[in-house]
Amino acid sequence: MTSSWSWSGVRSWGVHGYTATGAVLALLIVLAAVEGDVARALWLGLAALVIDGTDGMLARRYDVKERLPWFDGALLDNIVDYLTYVFAPMVLLLQSGYLPAGNAGTVVAALPLIASSYQFCRVDAKTDDHFFLGFPSYWNVVAFYAIAMDLTPAVVSTIVVVCALLVLVPVGYIYPSRMLVLRTPTLVFSAAWLVLYAVIVAQLPSPDPLLLAASLAYIVYYCGLSLFLEHRRRTARREAPVVARALEGV
Repeated sequence: MTSSWSWSGVRSWGVHGYTATGAVLALLIVLAAVEGDVARALWLGLAALVIDGTDGMLARRYDVKERLPWFDGALLDNIVDYLTYVFAPMVLLLQSGYLPAGNAGTVVAALPLIASSYQFCRVDAKTDDHFFLGFPSYWNVVAFYAIAMDLTPAVVSTIVVVCALLVLVPVGYIYPSRMLVLRTPTLVFSAAWLVLYAVIVAQLPSPDPLLLAASLAYIVYYCGLSLFLEHRRRTARREAPVVARALEGV
């Protein structure tokens, strides 16, 4: 166990501090939403995405779990992710009029909060082979497209309800920074999507439709690859007992 005040210990605390800044960003997103500044909220959401996409790499690079084994960085990451990926985006959609007014909008906004609470408490929410189990609570992405495409409350509500149900469906979705297959191209495409996100936000309220289409192509890639790999995982699990029995007979 490394001392908290050794260089490696201080560096490990720095990585945890980097993760924790996401909680501050969640607060700032909510404040921007309350003030009606959707562009600022989306910029802050982009910063949260970048932090979430890199803090795990830093933690593994510097063996943070081994340096500070008594501090649960995974729990910290889940707390921050819930705030930035679930709670803050729902406040943004509700405050910005992209969900129905009144009690109906509140109910719709509550569905992801409940569904994602369930998901974040599952011990297998991130599988041993590095997949997210169920729709991975990308409500920040839902909010981004709702605003960028200026979708109606009815359309947004439908998307939110469907995705909330998909949180509960045990289908694996790829974890780009930890996947074992096509990791490099997926990370490149993910980085390109972040760039497109920034350009689209800069162009609000009238982003280029071609840029929107290009960014949506990444979503299609993400979902398509997830379904393909999920099919392959299930096939491998079905075939494993057959192979084992065949080997026993050799």
